Formats: sequence, C-alpha cells, structure tokens
Amino acid sequence: MDFQTFLELIIIYGITVADVLGALIVILLAKFLLWLINQILLRRFFQQKQIDQGRQHALRQFLSYIIWALAVFIILDMIGISSMIWASSAALLVGVGLGLQDTFKDLISGIVILVEGTIEVGDIIEVDGLVARVNKIGLRTSHVETRDRVSILIPNSRLVVEKVINWSHNESPTRFNIKVGVAYGSDLGLVQRLLLQATYDHPEILQEPAPSVQFKNFGDSALEFDLYFFSNEFFRIEPVKSDIRLSIDRLFRENKVAIPFPQRDIWLRNPEPFLR
Repeated sequence: MDFQTFLELIIIYGITVADVLGALIVILLAKFLLWLINQILLRRFFQQKQIDQGRQHALRQFLSYIIWALAVFIILDMIGISSMIWASSAALLVGVGLGLQDTFKDLISGIVILVEGTIEVGDIIEVDGLVARVNKIGLRTSHVETRDRVSILIPNSRLVVEKVINWSHNESPTRFNIKVGVAYGSDLGLVQRLLLQATYDHPEILQEPAPSVQFKNFGDSALEFDLYFFSNEFFRIEPVKSDIRLSIDRLFRENKVAIPFPQRDIWLRNPEPFLR
C-alpha cells in the first residue's frame, strides 16, 4: 500500500489524527497488559500450581490472542469500521461459529483443565476403559500414551465432560482382583492358601492391606474364587496380573488342583445310524 492509497482510505473512512493516536494508545495498552499478565500474574500462578513449560506457553498464547483480538475490535470501533464489518459478515460469522463450536468447546475445556489442574502431565488416566499416561496438555487436545505405547490425541472436552478416572490422584493403594475357577471336589482350604501364596513374593503387591480370597459362586463347571490384592502400580497392572496368574497355574499344578473347562454331554435319541 503506497502513501496515496493510505491517504485515500483515511479520507473515505474519515480517520482523523485523534483516531490514529487513539489506536496507538490501545496498542501500547495491550502490550502493557500482556506484560503485566505474563510477568506478574501468570508467573505467580505458574509457580503456585507448578505448571509445566508447555502448558505455560499454551496459556500465554491463548491470552495473547484474546487481548490482541479485543484491541483490534476497539480500534475498529474507534474509527467506525466495526459496524460495517459486522453487518457485512454476520452470516459468515454465524456459519463459522456453527462449524467451530466443537473447537471452541475444546478450547474452553483446555482452559478449565489448565486452571483447575484436575489433569496434569504424567498423570495416569482412564477414559472409556482406555488407560493412558498424559504426555502433553494443549489448549484444544491432549496427547496421551497407552500401555501399548500408542500416542492418541483426545479432545479436551472429553476430559471435562465425560467420566474420567485419574489414577494418579489416588493417595491410597487401589484394590484389583483376579477371577479363578477350580474343579468341584477340590480342597477349598488348600485353594485359598495357594491363591494367597501366589501374591506373597511379587514386588508390586502390597502385603498391607493384605491380599484376600473370596469364594464367589457355584458355577456351571467350576467353583469360582476372586483373589483381591492392593497395589500402587496403576499403569502396568496388567503385567502384574499376568505374573500372578502364572504363579497360580504353577502352584495348582504342583498341588494337583484342577482348573476345569466347560464340557457338554450330547445324548442322541436315535444313535443307531451313527453306530453303523
């Protein structure tokens, strides 16, 4: 844009020197406000909440966008252009708003997570049965890594609206269980002792609170037991359960305790054709 075009725009929109000075003042005030928020308010907030560098940068960028957007609208309103822009782009803004409503919802959810601190980097969470470790929290999405080391992007709105279990917020150990079936006629006292023995030497299983065994039901083909134990290991609990199952199988084999499998007897009303 050359100087002549600039002058023509000033004449068309009736921009005065006072408008230009006002716009400069708004820009300076926006810069001062950003400095005040970043250097004083946010620094204290980040230190108190111990927020990681990635989340600090994301929150600063989001606030910067908001402040500069407000500054632009104020300047446009001062020179009388904002009303024309809103009138000419009302339909477009409605369409954009409808198309980006999920994005805005994710952005607001990201701010809620950042402020409340309900989920932090390094936390172990469970969403819809998916257990994962949080690697990064952005303004719109969060990066998590599953037990299979698969990276997944989860919209922040799911972490705010849906039911989420944050295992890292548990101050006390969590109880887990393993289901086991033994054959009818087994020595139930021996079965209980063997199940408890399978938990004694594993380093990830706590002995206080102590493991326990419950006889749950008379099943169709087995006597059903539940082995309960406590552990502080949330993310790798499946390998721990696998170790316990291997120990149970070894102990049952050594002590002649049978783990049954379903069997069915078929009775034929007219077996003669099959006997030929």
